Amino acid sequence: MAEQNVQRLPAEELYQKELDALIAADTDPVPTGWRMSPRAVLTYITGGTSVKGVEISPKYMGNRRLVEIAIATLITDRALLLIGEPGTAKSWLSEHLAAAVNGDSTKVVQGTAGTTEEHIRYSWNYAMLIAKGPCPEAMVKSPVYRAMESGSIARIEEISRCASEVQDALISLLSEKRISVPELGQEVAAQKGFSVIATANTRDKGVNDMSAALKRRFNIIVLPTPSDMATEIEIVRTRVSQLSSRLDLNARQPEEDTVEKVVTVFRELRAGTTLDGKQKLKSTSGVLSTAEAISLLANSMALAGSFGNGSIAAEDLAAALQGAVVKDEEKDKVSWKEYLENVMKKRGHDWLKLYRACRELNG
Repeated sequence: MAEQNVQRLPAEELYQKELDALIAADTDPVPTGWRMSPRAVLTYITGGTSVKGVEISPKYMGNRRLVEIAIATLITDRALLLIGEPGTAKSWLSEHLAAAVNGDSTKVVQGTAGTTEEHIRYSWNYAMLIAKGPCPEAMVKSPVYRAMESGSIARIEEISRCASEVQDALISLLSEKRISVPELGQEVAAQKGFSVIATANTRDKGVNDMSAALKRRFNIIVLPTPSDMATEIEIVRTRVSQLSSRLDLNARQPEEDTVEKVVTVFRELRAGTTLDGKQKLKSTSGVLSTAEAISLLANSMALAGSFGNGSIAAEDLAAALQGAVVKDEEKDKVSWKEYLENVMKKRGHDWLKLYRACRELNG
């Protein structure tokens, strides 16, 4: 399939020019198994500079020190655990760290209630197993197995959604740095450069709580929501531009005041208070994260491009806001209506069109 027809390219392909430029210009020591130095990885993640004529775009806009700690962790023998609210760029940062360090972010285990120990270790091609018996050709290696074998990074998404026996399987792998294959009478030792980056959602706390033993194998970094409005607006604006460039939305980029309105609504409902702190608000059941704001604006662009004049109108934004905010029809509809009448309606002329469009949709 032609590359341009792939819906989502991995980070190492999407940002290949930036990675190649950084590797070519790198003069610092490179750890065993890595493609570039820790300092170059930091430059790739934080961006905002030009290397050999190639502009390095920022992948993570937040606390630079947290990124430094994450990169430093991957040099040690400890795994990395990124924890945070939904939409705080845990998976995004995980993918780009793996892309920069190894040039391969695709060794991924997606944690769900259905994830088994085989997804962490290995399984078998049963047709070949019956025909030939246990043999290397019949083995189906997990992403973690392949990462250990090649000395690269494996990613485990939403680790707290995995059952406790799956989490326990990780303890010995992270401690001993080897996988035992009794069927073949062999052990596979991790090569230098092997590490694991896991992510966990704070809203899943209590689903399958990680044991103290497993937590000790990780260096834990908590990724916060954007600390100030200006940072969140910049993140949303940048990511919407990047995302829309790969989609056939046929719409213009959202205006600055459109992005500001969305971020304002999200921050206020998320915090349960207006930005000035003068008015308490009822919270909603939706996540209302930065990632959700990005998706909301992309959806508004799709509406404007497909059924409007290509510029996001109040009706487009209202439809996307309704879908993002009102997740629980009974509770959220009431909270959203109160926000519209008590906050948005009183904000004056600039908000009037959006207020009317939202009120009409909310009934």
